[in-house]
Amino acid sequence: MTSKIPGSTINLLIERHPVARLATLDPRQNIHQVPIVFARHKDIIWSPVDGKPKTGGELARVRNLRKNPQASLLLDCYEQDWSSLWWIRIEGIASIVEAVSETDAHIADVIHALRRKYPQYQEIPVLRKPATLIAIQPTKMTSWCATGIEI
Repeated sequence: MTSKIPGSTINLLIERHPVARLATLDPRQNIHQVPIVFARHKDIIWSPVDGKPKTGGELARVRNLRKNPQASLLLDCYEQDWSSLWWIRIEGIASIVEAVSETDAHIADVIHALRRKYPQYQEIPVLRKPATLIAIQPTKMTSWCATGIEI
């Protein structure tokens, strides 16, 4: 038996699941996919360009979203017991939010949500310079689970 995941369970999974895969389109319409950390605040999915080591320059995901704001997120769980499999796909329109600092009034609550979800941000800066976040406004959610989800 397969089914959609109930809405209340989707909300809990979005709040608790530690990683998603973000898919964007590059200028040639090739898919670019990377794992991201994220938090939801006021129905927007937020992902920081954080202080973890990265190659120089603006990240491809940010460049891609500046040119084409269509984004897709995939949260999923694979288990040896296939009756426990599930996934959630969130499609949306992204915007790039640049802030002066983590204390900017319009993003302070987002930073707090990211720190609450990821204790690693007590040691690693949530934002690197220039302070940049990806904000995704969901437009469509699709889900699937094998038989049931234990949270």
